[in-house]
Amino acid sequence: MASLSSSFSFRFPDRVNYLPFVNPAGPPKLGLRVHGRVSFTFKSTLTDRSAEDEGEVGYGGWIRPVYSATPPNRDLRTPHSGYHFDGSARQFFEGWYFKVSIPEKRQNFCFMYSVENPAFLRKLNSLEEAQYGRRFTGVGAQILGADDKYICQYSEESKNFWGSRNELILGNAFTTRNKLQAPNNENSPEEFDKRVVEGFQVSPLWHQGFIRDDGRSKYVPTVNTARWQYSTRPVYGWGDVGSKQKSTAGWLATFPVFEPHWQICMAAGLSTGWIEWGGERFEFLNAPSYSEKNWGGAFPRKWFWIQCNVFEGASGDVALTAAGGLRQLPGENFETAALIGIHHAGVFYEFAPWNGALEWDVAPWGNWQVFGDNGTYKVELEAVTEDPGTTLRAPTVEAGLAPACKDTCNAILKLQMWERRSDGGKGKVILDVTSNMAAVEVGGGPWFNNWNGKTTTPELLSRALNIPVDVDSFFSLVPFLKPPGL
Repeated sequence: MASLSSSFSFRFPDRVNYLPFVNPAGPPKLGLRVHGRVSFTFKSTLTDRSAEDEGEVGYGGWIRPVYSATPPNRDLRTPHSGYHFDGSARQFFEGWYFKVSIPEKRQNFCFMYSVENPAFLRKLNSLEEAQYGRRFTGVGAQILGADDKYICQYSEESKNFWGSRNELILGNAFTTRNKLQAPNNENSPEEFDKRVVEGFQVSPLWHQGFIRDDGRSKYVPTVNTARWQYSTRPVYGWGDVGSKQKSTAGWLATFPVFEPHWQICMAAGLSTGWIEWGGERFEFLNAPSYSEKNWGGAFPRKWFWIQCNVFEGASGDVALTAAGGLRQLPGENFETAALIGIHHAGVFYEFAPWNGALEWDVAPWGNWQVFGDNGTYKVELEAVTEDPGTTLRAPTVEAGLAPACKDTCNAILKLQMWERRSDGGKGKVILDVTSNMAAVEVGGGPWFNNWNGKTTTPELLSRALNIPVDVDSFFSLVPFLKPPGL
């Protein structure tokens, strides 16, 4: 647990475990303003390092995070951090998800960005539709924020969207200032604000933007505007701390066959900054944060998802991601896949089709139960909510960025994990924790009744995923063959 040593005190809620501070690239730069100076000391439970920072704290209490450019070959970079668009005209989307949790307010902010069919910079004309078929184009920015309110801004044009081929760096300008040219790579916050009126930019270490609701979401409570700026220090990628980070879906995610693909880019981080949400300002210091992405031809036919970084009852940090979906394989075959990933005290616990078995019972809304056994550990999790949920958009082949899923960030979650006994029973307890800030989702369909499922990966595919292929080493020998995004 991060410790705060200072003559100036911040009150954190009792019994909430904050993620430990990990600082592989140097201490964070927190600019805190106006009267007096205060020294912060953070001690990590994951490493022996400590970092000390100074800033200015004012009676107004507002926090100004300080920007750091993304370094090359950064620690905790996961495979597939980059933008996967290969320049072809095939049906394609890529989507990104960034979440910040503020435990003392029991609020979450979920930022979702997407680009569809970027080979076409604007809506297709009739000749292009005759040649390529109906395609939906454009860039969307959505936020599910405080009290599950929502904002969305969308453009059919993607000419001002950009993404790094090699790193989790992307941005878009919906409108620019004084007809200045839109950015096409990572900029300092000052330069970005100089050029962009409405838009966003995000990297592993920095996130800022301003969007205005476009009035398309009459069916949900919305805010008119959102503005934000915060820095992030990654704690976990996807794998053990100090080890090479993993591809969430295995090495076959390198190929555009088993789509859509999914990658957790940062299972846990610590973010500092502010978010202006409608007429309210939220400030946070070392708030738990998270990021992931999807890409491919289309979303799964049907899916569920659970994610949480804020738990009670834990000794040390805990970060959970679980999901399952029905996706089409080449031909008319379908795969029912699921995964549970848990990071705890520097260790990654993986439950996946290639190392065990998973089962689930998920209601159309309100209840999620998932069970996993990887031969060494057993895990059970259950999430429930009485909140009605908020309908969000996702890229679809049939209608573009359209309502396709329902979420809330206020679910009650219970997570339990045990060592597995030789007879298959439950042994020593590893985790028994709860949360009232879990993010949950159901999407696609149909959802006429509960989905009782289990992993059904074809045998040949399962065997292939178990082959220890070092994709990075292979492409280091033939870099000209390395696909974008990897």
